[in-house]
Amino acid sequence: MNTGRLRLNMLSILLTIIVICMSVLSLLSIATSRADMRLSERYAQTVKIRYLLEEEGRKLLSDAGDGDIDTVIEKDGYKLTIRALKTGEDVSVSLWSIQKIWDEDTDIGDLWQGG
Repeated sequence: MNTGRLRLNMLSILLTIIVICMSVLSLLSIATSRADMRLSERYAQTVKIRYLLEEEGRKLLSDAGDGDIDTVIEKDGYKLTIRALKTGEDVSVSLWSIQKIWDEDTDIGDLWQGG
Protein backbone atom coordinates (compact mmCIF):
# COMPACT_ATOMS: atom_id res chain seq x y z
CA MET A 1 0.00 0.00 0.00
CA ASN A 2 1.24 3.44 -0.94
CA THR A 3 1.44 5.79 2.04
CA GLY A 4 1.80 8.93 -0.10
CA ARG A 5 5.21 9.90 1.21
CA LEU A 6 7.05 12.53 -0.72
CA ARG A 7 10.27 11.08 -2.02
CA LEU A 8 13.04 13.30 -3.26
CA ASN A 9 14.51 11.82 -6.35
CA MET A 10 16.97 13.17 -8.89
CA LEU A 11 14.33 15.02 -10.89
CA SER A 12 13.08 17.09 -7.98
CA ILE A 13 16.67 17.93 -6.94
CA LEU A 14 17.42 18.99 -10.50
CA LEU A 15 14.30 21.18 -10.63
CA THR A 16 15.24 22.81 -7.32
CA ILE A 17 18.71 23.63 -8.62
CA ILE A 18 17.23 25.07 -11.83
CA VAL A 19 14.82 27.29 -9.86
CA ILE A 20 17.65 28.60 -7.66
CA CYS A 21 19.85 29.32 -10.70
CA MET A 22 17.03 31.13 -12.51
CA SER A 23 16.31 33.22 -9.41
CA VAL A 24 19.95 34.27 -9.09
CA LEU A 25 20.18 35.10 -12.81
CA SER A 26 17.00 37.18 -12.67
CA LEU A 27 18.34 39.19 -9.69
CA LEU A 28 21.62 39.78 -11.54
CA SER A 29 19.81 40.97 -14.66
CA ILE A 30 17.70 43.41 -12.63
CA ALA A 31 20.80 44.82 -10.92
CA THR A 32 22.60 45.15 -14.27
CA SER A 33 19.67 46.88 -15.94
CA ARG A 34 19.40 49.40 -13.10
CA ALA A 35 23.12 50.17 -13.33
CA ASP A 36 22.82 50.59 -17.11
CA MET A 37 19.90 52.96 -16.62
CA ARG A 38 21.84 55.15 -14.17
CA LEU A 39 24.84 55.23 -16.51
CA SER A 40 22.71 56.14 -19.53
CA GLU A 41 20.99 58.95 -17.59
CA ARG A 42 24.38 60.35 -16.57
CA TYR A 43 25.62 60.15 -20.15
CA ALA A 44 22.45 61.85 -21.44
CA GLN A 45 22.96 64.72 -18.99
CA THR A 46 26.57 65.12 -20.13
CA VAL A 47 25.56 65.18 -23.79
CA LYS A 48 22.85 67.75 -23.03
CA ILE A 49 25.36 70.05 -21.32
CA ARG A 50 27.83 69.67 -24.20
CA TYR A 51 25.15 70.55 -26.77
CA LEU A 52 24.09 73.59 -24.74
CA LEU A 53 27.73 74.75 -24.65
CA GLU A 54 28.02 74.21 -28.41
CA GLU A 55 24.87 76.25 -28.96
CA GLU A 56 26.11 79.11 -26.77
CA GLY A 57 29.48 79.08 -28.53
CA ARG A 58 27.89 79.24 -31.99
CA LYS A 59 25.62 82.10 -30.90
CA LEU A 60 28.63 83.95 -29.50
CA LEU A 61 30.52 83.55 -32.80
CA SER A 62 27.56 84.71 -34.87
CA ASP A 63 26.89 87.75 -32.64
CA ALA A 64 30.52 88.80 -32.24
CA GLY A 65 32.01 91.67 -34.17
CA ASP A 66 35.11 91.54 -36.32
CA GLY A 67 38.42 90.73 -34.64
CA ASP A 68 39.89 88.20 -32.28
CA ILE A 69 37.55 86.13 -30.16
CA ASP A 70 39.06 84.53 -27.06
CA THR A 71 36.49 83.37 -24.52
CA VAL A 72 35.60 80.67 -22.01
CA ILE A 73 32.00 79.64 -21.32
CA GLU A 74 31.28 77.56 -18.19
CA LYS A 75 28.13 75.55 -17.52
CA ASP A 76 27.40 72.79 -14.98
CA GLY A 77 31.00 71.69 -14.45
CA TYR A 78 32.10 71.92 -18.10
CA LYS A 79 33.87 74.70 -19.95
CA LEU A 80 34.05 75.62 -23.61
CA THR A 81 37.20 77.44 -24.71
CA ILE A 82 36.99 79.31 -28.02
CA ARG A 83 39.74 81.11 -29.92
CA ALA A 84 38.79 82.46 -33.31
CA LEU A 85 39.30 85.28 -35.76
CA LYS A 86 36.24 86.84 -37.36
CA THR A 87 36.48 88.98 -40.48
CA GLY A 88 33.11 89.91 -41.88
CA GLU A 89 31.13 86.71 -42.33
CA ASP A 90 34.24 84.49 -42.30
CA VAL A 91 35.21 82.85 -39.01
CA SER A 92 38.54 81.08 -38.58
CA VAL A 93 38.43 78.91 -35.44
CA SER A 94 41.82 77.95 -34.01
CA LEU A 95 40.55 76.35 -30.77
CA TRP A 96 37.20 74.85 -29.84
CA SER A 97 37.57 72.69 -26.75
CA ILE A 98 35.05 71.31 -24.26
CA GLN A 99 36.53 70.03 -21.01
CA LYS A 100 35.22 68.88 -17.66
CA ILE A 101 36.24 71.16 -14.81
CA TRP A 102 37.85 69.20 -11.99
CA ASP A 103 40.24 69.78 -9.12
CA GLU A 104 43.10 67.36 -8.66
CA ASP A 105 42.96 65.57 -5.32
CA THR A 106 46.51 65.69 -4.02
CA ASP A 107 45.65 64.70 -0.45
CA ILE A 108 47.11 61.26 0.26
CA GLY A 109 45.69 61.01 3.76
CA ASP A 110 47.75 59.18 6.35
CA LEU A 111 50.05 57.56 3.82
CA TRP A 112 53.71 57.70 4.83
CA GLN A 113 55.58 60.13 2.58
CA GLY A 114 59.06 58.86 3.35
CA GLY A 115 61.96 60.55 5.00
